[in-house]
Order: sequence, then structure tokens, then C-alpha cells
Amino acid sequence: MTTGYQNRPEPKIGVRPWLMLAMATLGFALNFWAWALLSPLGPRFKDGLGLSAFQQALLVAVPVVVGSLGRIPVGALTDRFGGRIMFPLVSGVTILPVLYLGVAGHTSFAGLLTGGFFLGVAGTAFAIGVPFVRDWFPAHRRGLAIGVFGAGMGGTAISALTTVDLAGSFGLTAPFVFTAAALACYAAVAAVVLRDAPGRNVPTEPLRSRLGAALRLPETWECSALYTVAFGGYVAFSVYLPAYLRTAYQLTPADAANRMAGFVLLAVLMRPVGGWLSDRLGPLHVLGGSMAVVATGALVQSFTPSLLPLGTITFLSIAAALGAASGATFALVALLAPANRVGAVTGVVGAAGGLGGFVPPLIMGVTYGQFGTYALGLGALTAVASAALVFTVTTVRRAIGRHDARAMQPA
Repeated sequence: MTTGYQNRPEPKIGVRPWLMLAMATLGFALNFWAWALLSPLGPRFKDGLGLSAFQQALLVAVPVVVGSLGRIPVGALTDRFGGRIMFPLVSGVTILPVLYLGVAGHTSFAGLLTGGFFLGVAGTAFAIGVPFVRDWFPAHRRGLAIGVFGAGMGGTAISALTTVDLAGSFGLTAPFVFTAAALACYAAVAAVVLRDAPGRNVPTEPLRSRLGAALRLPETWECSALYTVAFGGYVAFSVYLPAYLRTAYQLTPADAANRMAGFVLLAVLMRPVGGWLSDRLGPLHVLGGSMAVVATGALVQSFTPSLLPLGTITFLSIAAALGAASGATFALVALLAPANRVGAVTGVVGAAGGLGGFVPPLIMGVTYGQFGTYALGLGALTAVASAALVFTVTTVRRAIGRHDARAMQPA
């Protein structure tokens, strides 16, 4: 079976690539902290402004949708201008909606929607980091490096853990001011420290042409399909797991939230592990194994087993598999995408994953409302993960085989 890393050289990696990786990961985490500010405060806004459940959900959804779709142009712009410019730029632009929400936007529903729309810019930082990090590392270390960068999605956990406490201790403006200050410090340091990799392949075509070319690549859609399942599944569980645990197992809200936090933490930690394993085994093996675990776990959970120990083991296994698959997907992007298209491809794939997280909670809610059971929703996840497994060992295997054949041809 091909892995995509045949006959790979193993040059020594200096200090600078790791410094660039650390700066990129920090920038990703801080921007994701900002991106997730509205969600923890949703109940407070609901009570203070008399919002309906739909309005509260809309407040959370708007920055996520804008951030997911915004990754497409931002990824293409990163191909052209590089992470050295794009990281400070996106971080600096994000300060504006953060401060607006903290000072004035939080006083009305219209203000929250307006601020939330522009807050979506923060979610595009992911599309900057993947091509930036890829260019700094040789092929046999890109999976690990991109996986470490991807762990910056833990910035949403920072927001979840700090936002409500800061607002309660120092007032509603405080979490926004703290976040804006952190972004300002990062943007200033990044502007001085960040450097694009030597010999970076800079495209010369117009933005529209580059986006069109990326959309025509079969690799773009192959990786998008996998990331929709991997990261979309992670987002879906992060959003819906507390409600599921309270309904299916009658847990208290605090207990359900703590178990959700454990799910998120394990998925975040497994993302670099998935990249590291992809460097050694190839992304094909990691993606295939991960999808098999998700399909099996969802099938077991559809019978609502006892939470201790089987249910807990099942959920943690799914979390680990989704995290590893997310890391492996971008190891696959770094392997298959042309060097001057990685940003554009990353933008499309990242958008697919972000948007993919909205469908499963809707399915779970509708099926439970209609039939009084989560079995059908989890059965659908089993079917989707099984289809992704088949897709991996057929279509993705052939794509990696074509890449290996091209790599072995003489220059």
C-alpha cells in the first residue's frame, strides 16, 4: 500500500521553522479565541436582550459561517502574499469587531449580528497557517508540523473557560478588551518576527484564476469530503454533546459540560498525533483507521450503552479518531496540493469542515424530536463514516498512487 512518502529525504531541521510554527500556532489560537467569544455569552445575551432561541443560535452561527467561507479567499491571498503579511493583517483587523462588540455592539441584537459578522474574519486564520507552516518543513515533517498548528483550534476552549468568568468579575466589556489586547500584542510581534520560508513558490495569476484552478483540482474535493466528516464531526459533537448527554443519560448541565470539555481536549491533542502518524505511516492509513473507529463507535453508541464504562470509552474513541483524522487530512493536503495552491486548497477544505459541523446537530435534533431516540442520527453517522472509509481506501489511495508515480519520474 502506498503511503505518499516513498524515498523521502531527511534533512536536519533548524530552529527557525519551529519558531515560525510556534508563532503561527499562537496566532491561530488567539484568533480562534476571538472567533468563539459570542458562544459562551449566548445565554446572557438571551436573558438581557430577550432573544429567542433562534436568535441566540443565529448569534453563534454567523461568525462561524463567515469565518468558514472566508477561508477560501484568505487561503488564496496567503498563497500570494504569505503568512508574514496575512497573520498580522487578519489579527489586526479582528481587533475592530472585538472592540465594537465589547464597547457598543453587545447592547442590541442588531449590533451583535453586525459585530459577529465581522468577527468571522478571525476564523479565517486557519487558512493562513497551513500553507505558511507547510513551506517551512520538509515533506517528512509536514504532517506533524501542520497537526501541531491545528491544535491551535484549542483557542475555542480558552474562550469557553475564560469569557464568562471575565464578564462576571470585571463586566461584559472585559473579555472583549482582554482579547483585543492579546491580538494587538500578537500582531505587533508577528509583524517583526514572522518570515516566509525561503524559496516560497509565489503564484502570479489573479485571485479569481487561482481560486478557479484550486476548485478544479480533484484533490481539493477529495480532501474536502474527508474534512467535512472529520472536523465537521468534531464541531457537531462539541455543539451537541452536552444536550445529548443531558437527554440520554440525565446528567446535570455541569457534568455534561465537563464531559464535553474532555471530548474537545482529547480531539485537540490527537490532531498533531494524527499528523505525526501520517508522517510515519502515511495519511491513507491514519484516515482509514480513524474512519473505521468513528463508524464503529457511532454504531455502538446508537444502542445507548451504559455511560460507565462503555459509553465513555466510545465517546473518547470517537474524539481521538476525529482529531487524528483532522490532522491527517491536512497532511494529505500538504502532500497532494501543488505548492503554489496549498493556501487556496486549504481555504476550500477548511470551509467544508467548518460548514460540515452544522448539519449533524440538526439531524440529531430532528430525529430525536420525531422518534424520541438518537439511534437514527448516530446510525447516519455510522453510514457516513463507513462511506468515508470506503472513499479513503479507493479514491484517496488512487490519488496518492498518482502522486507517488509523478514523484518518481525523473525531472
